[in-house]
Amino acid sequence: MAIRFSIFVFSVVVVAAAALVQSSKAETHEVGDDMEWTVPQNGAVAYQNWAARQTFRTGDVLEFEFTTGQHDVAKVNKAAYDACNSTSPIEHRTTGPANFTLSTAGEHYFICTVDQHCSLGQKLAVNVSTVRAEIEYTVGDSLGWTVPDGGAATYQNWAANKTFMVGDSLKFNFTTGSHNVAEVTKANFDSCNGTNAIDTETDGPADFDLDTVGEHYFICTVGNHCSLGQKLAVNVTARSSTTPATPATPSSPSPSGSATPASPSPSGSASPSPSGSTSPNSPNSAPSVAVAGLSATLLFVAAAALLY
Repeated sequence: MAIRFSIFVFSVVVVAAAALVQSSKAETHEVGDDMEWTVPQNGAVAYQNWAARQTFRTGDVLEFEFTTGQHDVAKVNKAAYDACNSTSPIEHRTTGPANFTLSTAGEHYFICTVDQHCSLGQKLAVNVSTVRAEIEYTVGDSLGWTVPDGGAATYQNWAANKTFMVGDSLKFNFTTGSHNVAEVTKANFDSCNGTNAIDTETDGPADFDLDTVGEHYFICTVGNHCSLGQKLAVNVTARSSTTPATPATPSSPSPSGSATPASPSPSGSASPSPSGSTSPNSPNSAPSVAVAGLSATLLFVAAAALLY
Protein backbone atom coordinates (compact mmCIF):
# COMPACT_ATOMS: atom_id res chain seq x y z
CA MET A 1 0.00 0.00 0.00
CA ALA A 2 2.79 2.43 0.94
CA ILE A 3 4.63 1.73 -2.34
CA ARG A 4 1.51 2.32 -4.44
CA PHE A 5 0.82 5.59 -2.64
CA SER A 6 4.43 6.74 -3.15
CA ILE A 7 4.08 6.12 -6.87
CA PHE A 8 0.84 8.11 -6.88
CA VAL A 9 2.51 11.01 -5.04
CA PHE A 10 5.41 11.05 -7.51
CA SER A 11 3.01 11.03 -10.49
CA VAL A 12 0.99 13.96 -9.15
CA VAL A 13 4.12 16.04 -8.54
CA VAL A 14 5.49 15.35 -12.05
CA VAL A 15 2.19 16.25 -13.75
CA ALA A 16 1.76 19.43 -11.70
CA ALA A 17 5.35 20.54 -12.37
CA ALA A 18 4.93 19.91 -16.09
CA ALA A 19 1.78 22.04 -16.13
CA LEU A 20 3.65 24.88 -14.42
CA VAL A 21 6.50 24.78 -16.93
CA GLN A 22 4.06 24.71 -19.84
CA SER A 23 2.30 27.83 -18.54
CA SER A 24 5.45 29.92 -19.08
CA LYS A 25 6.20 28.82 -22.64
CA ALA A 26 5.51 30.97 -25.68
CA GLU A 27 2.51 30.00 -27.78
CA THR A 28 2.05 30.03 -31.55
CA HIS A 29 -1.34 31.41 -32.64
CA GLU A 30 -2.54 30.38 -36.11
CA VAL A 31 -4.34 33.53 -37.22
CA GLY A 32 -7.99 32.80 -38.02
CA ASP A 33 -7.53 29.08 -37.24
CA ASP A 34 -9.28 27.16 -40.08
CA MET A 35 -10.20 30.42 -41.83
CA GLU A 36 -6.46 31.24 -42.09
CA TRP A 37 -5.39 34.67 -43.48
CA THR A 38 -7.78 35.66 -46.25
CA VAL A 39 -10.60 38.08 -47.08
CA PRO A 40 -13.29 37.05 -44.55
CA GLN A 41 -16.89 36.71 -45.65
CA ASN A 42 -18.27 38.78 -42.78
CA GLY A 43 -15.67 41.56 -42.80
CA ALA A 44 -13.24 42.73 -40.12
CA VAL A 45 -15.40 41.37 -37.30
CA ALA A 46 -14.17 37.86 -38.21
CA TYR A 47 -10.61 38.56 -37.04
CA GLN A 48 -11.85 40.73 -34.16
CA ASN A 49 -13.83 37.77 -32.85
CA TRP A 50 -10.89 35.41 -33.36
CA ALA A 51 -8.54 37.70 -31.41
CA ALA A 52 -11.09 38.09 -28.61
CA ARG A 53 -10.87 34.36 -27.90
CA GLN A 54 -7.06 34.42 -27.55
CA THR A 55 -4.64 35.51 -24.84
CA PHE A 56 -1.51 37.09 -26.31
CA ARG A 57 1.66 37.41 -24.26
CA THR A 58 5.09 38.77 -25.11
CA GLY A 59 7.08 36.00 -26.74
CA ASP A 60 4.06 34.49 -28.50
CA VAL A 61 4.07 34.07 -32.27
CA LEU A 62 1.40 34.92 -34.85
CA GLU A 63 1.41 32.53 -37.81
CA PHE A 64 -0.33 33.86 -40.93
CA GLU A 65 -1.24 31.05 -43.34
CA PHE A 66 -1.83 32.29 -46.90
CA THR A 67 -1.01 31.52 -50.53
CA THR A 68 2.02 33.44 -51.76
CA GLY A 69 1.01 35.88 -54.48
CA GLN A 70 -2.63 36.10 -53.35
CA HIS A 71 -2.11 37.79 -49.98
CA ASP A 72 0.62 39.30 -47.81
CA VAL A 73 1.00 40.64 -44.24
CA ALA A 74 2.16 44.10 -43.21
CA LYS A 75 2.68 45.16 -39.62
CA VAL A 76 1.59 48.80 -39.37
CA ASN A 77 0.80 51.48 -36.81
CA LYS A 78 -2.74 52.21 -35.61
CA ALA A 79 -3.34 55.11 -38.00
CA ALA A 80 -2.32 52.99 -41.00
CA TYR A 81 -4.45 50.12 -39.69
CA ASP A 82 -7.55 52.31 -39.35
CA ALA A 83 -7.04 53.85 -42.81
CA CYS A 84 -5.85 50.61 -44.50
CA ASN A 85 -2.73 52.52 -45.53
CA SER A 86 0.06 50.20 -46.65
CA THR A 87 2.76 52.85 -47.15
CA SER A 88 5.74 52.72 -44.76
CA PRO A 89 4.87 49.47 -42.95
CA ILE A 90 6.87 48.46 -39.87
CA GLU A 91 7.41 45.00 -41.38
CA HIS A 92 6.16 43.43 -44.60
CA ARG A 93 6.03 39.71 -45.46
CA THR A 94 5.01 38.50 -48.93
CA THR A 95 5.72 34.78 -48.62
CA GLY A 96 3.31 32.48 -46.81
CA PRO A 97 3.22 31.27 -44.16
CA ALA A 98 4.59 34.31 -42.34
CA ASN A 99 5.45 34.43 -38.63
CA PHE A 100 5.60 37.51 -36.40
CA THR A 101 6.99 37.31 -32.85
CA LEU A 102 5.12 39.52 -30.38
CA SER A 103 8.22 40.74 -28.57
CA THR A 104 6.71 43.87 -27.00
CA ALA A 105 3.59 44.53 -24.95
CA GLY A 106 0.73 46.66 -26.22
CA GLU A 107 -1.32 46.83 -29.42
CA HIS A 108 -0.01 45.28 -32.65
CA TYR A 109 -1.69 45.87 -36.01
CA PHE A 110 -1.59 43.81 -39.22
CA ILE A 111 -3.19 44.25 -42.64
CA CYS A 112 -3.13 42.70 -46.10
CA THR A 113 -1.88 45.23 -48.64
CA VAL A 114 -3.15 43.40 -51.74
CA ASP A 115 -5.87 45.31 -53.63
CA GLN A 116 -8.83 46.17 -51.34
CA HIS A 117 -8.34 43.18 -49.03
CA CYS A 118 -7.81 45.33 -45.92
CA SER A 119 -10.95 47.43 -46.44
CA LEU A 120 -12.86 44.18 -46.98
CA GLY A 121 -11.83 43.01 -43.50
CA GLN A 122 -8.43 41.33 -43.88
CA LYS A 123 -6.92 43.13 -40.91
CA LEU A 124 -6.01 42.10 -37.37
CA ALA A 125 -5.36 43.97 -34.11
CA VAL A 126 -4.05 42.14 -31.05
CA ASN A 127 -3.36 43.35 -27.51
CA VAL A 128 -0.25 41.78 -25.99
CA SER A 129 0.19 41.51 -22.22
CA THR A 130 3.49 42.00 -20.43
CA VAL A 131 4.13 38.41 -19.35
CA ARG A 132 7.49 37.61 -20.93
CA ALA A 133 8.16 34.02 -21.95
CA GLU A 134 11.51 32.80 -23.25
CA ILE A 135 11.77 33.41 -26.99
CA GLU A 136 13.59 31.48 -29.69
CA TYR A 137 14.53 34.00 -32.38
CA THR A 138 15.12 32.74 -35.92
CA VAL A 139 18.05 34.87 -37.08
CA GLY A 140 17.11 36.86 -40.18
CA ASP A 141 13.61 35.36 -40.14
CA SER A 142 12.86 34.09 -43.69
CA LEU A 143 16.30 35.25 -44.93
CA GLY A 144 18.03 32.77 -42.65
CA TRP A 145 21.78 32.84 -41.98
CA THR A 146 23.52 33.68 -45.25
CA VAL A 147 25.57 36.37 -47.01
CA PRO A 148 23.03 39.22 -47.13
CA ASP A 149 22.62 41.44 -50.19
CA GLY A 150 22.48 44.51 -47.96
CA GLY A 151 25.71 43.80 -46.09
CA ALA A 152 26.13 43.88 -42.31
CA ALA A 153 23.25 46.38 -41.97
CA THR A 154 20.81 43.56 -42.76
CA TYR A 155 21.39 41.70 -39.50
CA GLN A 156 21.86 44.96 -37.58
CA ASN A 157 18.38 46.05 -38.67
CA TRP A 158 16.94 42.62 -37.87
CA ALA A 159 18.23 42.78 -34.29
CA ALA A 160 17.38 46.46 -33.78
CA ASN A 161 13.65 46.04 -33.05
CA LYS A 162 13.99 43.02 -30.76
CA THR A 163 14.49 42.66 -27.03
CA PHE A 164 16.84 39.83 -26.11
CA MET A 165 16.75 38.52 -22.54
CA VAL A 166 18.65 35.87 -20.61
CA GLY A 167 16.97 32.55 -21.36
CA ASP A 168 16.16 33.42 -24.97
CA SER A 169 17.89 31.58 -27.82
CA LEU A 170 19.00 32.17 -31.40
CA LYS A 171 18.34 29.72 -34.22
CA PHE A 172 20.62 30.06 -37.24
CA ASN A 173 19.14 28.43 -40.34
CA PHE A 174 21.79 27.55 -42.93
CA THR A 175 22.88 24.77 -45.26
CA THR A 176 25.56 22.56 -43.72
CA GLY A 177 28.81 22.96 -45.64
CA SER A 178 27.87 26.36 -47.08
CA HIS A 179 28.00 28.34 -43.82
CA ASN A 180 28.70 27.99 -40.10
CA VAL A 181 28.25 30.05 -36.92
CA ALA A 182 30.99 31.06 -34.50
CA GLU A 183 30.40 32.98 -31.29
CA VAL A 184 33.39 35.29 -30.89
CA THR A 185 34.70 38.22 -28.88
CA LYS A 186 34.01 41.81 -29.92
CA ALA A 187 37.54 42.23 -31.26
CA ASN A 188 37.19 39.16 -33.46
CA PHE A 189 33.71 40.27 -34.52
CA ASP A 190 35.03 43.65 -35.63
CA SER A 191 37.98 42.09 -37.52
CA CYS A 192 36.07 39.02 -38.80
CA ASN A 193 38.60 36.74 -37.11
CA GLY A 194 37.33 33.19 -36.59
CA THR A 195 40.32 31.89 -34.62
CA ASN A 196 39.88 31.04 -30.93
CA ALA A 197 36.10 31.20 -31.18
CA ILE A 198 34.06 30.81 -27.99
CA ASP A 199 31.87 28.23 -29.73
CA THR A 200 31.51 27.08 -33.35
CA GLU A 201 28.63 25.17 -34.91
CA THR A 202 29.08 23.72 -38.39
CA ASP A 203 25.78 21.83 -38.80
CA GLY A 204 22.63 23.73 -39.66
CA PRO A 205 20.33 24.71 -38.17
CA ALA A 206 22.35 25.72 -35.11
CA ASP A 207 20.98 26.91 -31.76
CA PHE A 208 22.73 29.23 -29.30
CA ASP A 209 21.34 29.91 -25.81
CA LEU A 210 21.63 33.50 -24.58
CA ASP A 211 22.48 32.64 -20.97
CA THR A 212 24.50 35.71 -19.92
CA VAL A 213 23.85 39.45 -19.85
CA GLY A 214 25.73 41.69 -22.28
CA GLU A 215 26.79 41.72 -25.92
CA HIS A 216 27.01 38.45 -27.86
CA TYR A 217 28.79 38.32 -31.23
CA PHE A 218 28.37 35.80 -34.06
CA ILE A 219 30.06 35.47 -37.44
CA CYS A 220 30.33 33.03 -40.33
CA THR A 221 33.95 31.92 -40.73
CA VAL A 222 33.52 30.43 -44.23
CA GLY A 223 35.51 32.34 -46.89
CA ASN A 224 34.97 36.08 -46.65
CA HIS A 225 31.32 35.75 -45.63
CA CYS A 226 31.80 37.77 -42.45
CA SER A 227 33.39 40.73 -44.26
CA LEU A 228 30.44 40.62 -46.70
CA GLY A 229 28.02 41.12 -43.81
CA GLN A 230 27.26 37.66 -42.39
CA LYS A 231 27.69 38.75 -38.80
CA LEU A 232 25.34 39.48 -35.91
CA ALA A 233 25.65 41.33 -32.60
CA VAL A 234 22.88 41.19 -29.98
CA ASN A 235 22.59 42.86 -26.59
CA VAL A 236 21.12 40.60 -23.90
CA THR A 237 19.45 42.09 -20.84
CA ALA A 238 18.59 40.48 -17.51
CA ARG A 239 15.22 38.79 -17.18
CA SER A 240 13.31 40.93 -14.70
CA SER A 241 11.72 39.05 -11.80
CA THR A 242 8.69 41.35 -12.01
CA THR A 243 7.00 42.75 -15.07
CA PRO A 244 5.26 46.11 -14.75
CA ALA A 245 1.78 46.45 -16.16
CA THR A 246 0.89 49.65 -18.00
CA PRO A 247 3.02 52.76 -17.33
CA ALA A 248 1.99 54.83 -14.32
CA THR A 249 -0.31 57.77 -15.00
CA PRO A 250 0.86 61.26 -14.06
CA SER A 251 -1.91 61.61 -11.46
CA SER A 252 -0.96 61.34 -7.80
CA PRO A 253 -1.58 58.08 -5.96
CA SER A 254 -4.83 57.75 -4.05
CA PRO A 255 -4.68 58.38 -0.27
CA SER A 256 -3.95 55.39 1.95
CA GLY A 257 -7.45 55.64 3.42
CA SER A 258 -9.14 55.36 0.02
CA ALA A 259 -11.85 52.73 -0.21
CA THR A 260 -11.02 51.99 -3.85
CA PRO A 261 -10.01 48.32 -4.09
CA ALA A 262 -6.76 47.59 -5.87
CA SER A 263 -5.21 44.31 -6.96
CA PRO A 264 -1.59 43.76 -5.94
CA SER A 265 0.97 44.19 -8.68
CA PRO A 266 2.93 41.09 -9.82
CA SER A 267 5.81 42.14 -7.56
CA GLY A 268 3.62 42.08 -4.49
CA SER A 269 3.53 45.88 -4.19
CA ALA A 270 0.51 47.34 -2.43
CA SER A 271 0.22 50.26 -4.91
CA PRO A 272 -3.03 50.51 -6.83
CA SER A 273 -3.09 49.63 -10.50
CA PRO A 274 -2.74 52.60 -12.91
CA SER A 275 -6.42 52.37 -13.85
CA GLY A 276 -7.48 52.37 -10.20
CA SER A 277 -9.84 49.45 -10.79
CA THR A 278 -9.59 45.75 -10.41
CA SER A 279 -9.55 43.51 -13.46
CA PRO A 280 -10.62 39.92 -12.74
CA ASN A 281 -8.84 37.06 -14.43
CA SER A 282 -6.23 39.24 -16.10
CA PRO A 283 -3.97 37.36 -18.57
CA ASN A 284 -1.00 38.49 -16.49
CA SER A 285 -2.28 36.42 -13.56
CA ALA A 286 -1.99 33.09 -15.38
CA PRO A 287 1.52 32.15 -14.16
CA SER A 288 0.60 33.20 -10.60
CA VAL A 289 -2.49 31.01 -10.74
CA ALA A 290 -0.35 28.12 -11.99
CA VAL A 291 2.11 28.61 -9.12
CA ALA A 292 -0.70 28.80 -6.57
CA GLY A 293 -2.30 25.68 -8.01
CA LEU A 294 0.96 23.76 -7.91
CA SER A 295 1.67 24.88 -4.34
CA ALA A 296 -1.79 23.79 -3.22
CA THR A 297 -1.35 20.43 -4.94
CA LEU A 298 2.01 19.80 -3.29
CA LEU A 299 0.67 20.78 0.13
CA PHE A 300 -2.26 18.38 -0.29
CA VAL A 301 0.06 15.56 -1.33
CA ALA A 302 2.44 16.23 1.56
CA ALA A 303 -0.44 16.20 4.06
CA ALA A 304 -1.80 12.96 2.61
CA ALA A 305 1.68 11.41 2.82
CA LEU A 306 1.89 12.28 6.53
CA LEU A 307 -1.43 10.53 7.14
CA TYR A 308 -0.01 7.37 5.68
